[in-house]
Amino acid sequence: FLPNDIQKKIDYEIRMREGACKLLAACSQRDQALEASKSLLTCNARIMAYMSELQRMKEAQVMQRVARRSSDAGPMDDRSPCKGKVAISDLRIPLMWKDTEYFKNKGELHRCAVFCLLQLGGEIFDTDMVMVDRTLTDICFDNTIVFNEASPGFELRVELYSCCSEEDYSAGSTPRKLAIKLSSSLGRSAGKKMRAALEPGASSPTSNGGGAAILLPVPSVPGPKYHLLAHTTLNLSHIQDGFRTHDLTITGNEECSYWLPLYGGVCCRLAAQPHCMTQQMMSGCLRVKLGGEPQGWTNVYGVLKGTNLFCYHQKEDMGANVEPVLTIGINKETRIRAAEKDPHSKAQNICITNQYGGEEVMHTLAADSREDTQRWMEAFWQQFYDMSQWRQCCDDLMKIELPSPRKPAIFTPKQGSLYHEMGECIQTPFLHIYRGWRRDLSSRLAQNIVAPASGEGLLLQDNAVSAEIRALLSSYYNDR
Repeated sequence: FLPNDIQKKIDYEIRMREGACKLLAACSQRDQALEASKSLLTCNARIMAYMSELQRMKEAQVMQRVARRSSDAGPMDDRSPCKGKVAISDLRIPLMWKDTEYFKNKGELHRCAVFCLLQLGGEIFDTDMVMVDRTLTDICFDNTIVFNEASPGFELRVELYSCCSEEDYSAGSTPRKLAIKLSSSLGRSAGKKMRAALEPGASSPTSNGGGAAILLPVPSVPGPKYHLLAHTTLNLSHIQDGFRTHDLTITGNEECSYWLPLYGGVCCRLAAQPHCMTQQMMSGCLRVKLGGEPQGWTNVYGVLKGTNLFCYHQKEDMGANVEPVLTIGINKETRIRAAEKDPHSKAQNICITNQYGGEEVMHTLAADSREDTQRWMEAFWQQFYDMSQWRQCCDDLMKIELPSPRKPAIFTPKQGSLYHEMGECIQTPFLHIYRGWRRDLSSRLAQNIVAPASGEGLLLQDNAVSAEIRALLSSYYNDR
């Protein structure tokens, strides 16, 4: 992300959070309140992630400046692996009910609302909410979640949140806790400024020293509270093209109202598609030697993609889905070297050697110039480096099914629904939010979700929020 992109994302999540707070305070139906509370938690997590990402960018900038100024620094290897897609799907969390609860259906019916929050770097996604009681043997999430900018050293954190559906509403201290976490993640000077903007001033409970509006909604909105029940962290070693079980770390206990008897594992399919497997990493004109004749060279258009170098008669054949003239394997066992200079050319030949059925097969290529040869050799070395970093993900192209659009749950409104209870006290802009709140909060495409109104403690000012973020961004640019 660029700094300006992060600012836009933070501003957007703040507006989404304001809408969720407003809705949560007005909800009269339990399912609606649970969804609004879930969206509020997700927005707060995204804001935290974006602010941390901005701080990491600033720290990386300082490190680069120090490295440039260091006089005794040796040569630096600036080669970095390609990014890739990481997808998690078919999440299943087994439950372990007591036999009297599940088989004999005895005891008090304990019902909880649960969902998963998944974070990889600065990307955070949430699953649909699922209602769980003793009639279920597994918690199932059908969402397919794709992270588009993962590196091979990624860490995917999966968190399971739970809320007792029969629990009374209670106001919490989320704003103050989040303010402390945000300030500690930004460093000393920026953290002091941000915390001063986040915590209530002495003259006003909803102001920054009695002046501009604060970043987080104050007071905390009464409503259902989700609690972290279990979590796990997945990385490259957990990826395989199939279903697999991973250990869960359980944080709750039987005394908690949000407790569920987890078996201790989570089953899912974790797949990855490195860019080196799905994108053209190099292409251009080449000559390939076919047969043993000295003059047996053929002009081709080469495309390096995945585990193959495809050789077409011409560039247009690639877009027309014409079969290549020759396909040369490029994998972890392939050996490539620059051969002796061709006496009939100014460029070196490129020799590619593979093992096929115990027999060694070599293909000889030539570029138009020494510079082109160097570019192709560099592309091959980068491909080998990417394969060494992504490891098993480059053996074969793993399949990732794109997620389908979410279908909002259908609620049957009572006669005394929120529309009737709020009546004329709801302003038209907020009424519009309520009618589309499920679609907006799930699709993340809402615009202008909150309209200013006087005397509303939960309605915050965008300008004050952006001013604090712009101050941090200004510091980022001034230090460049």
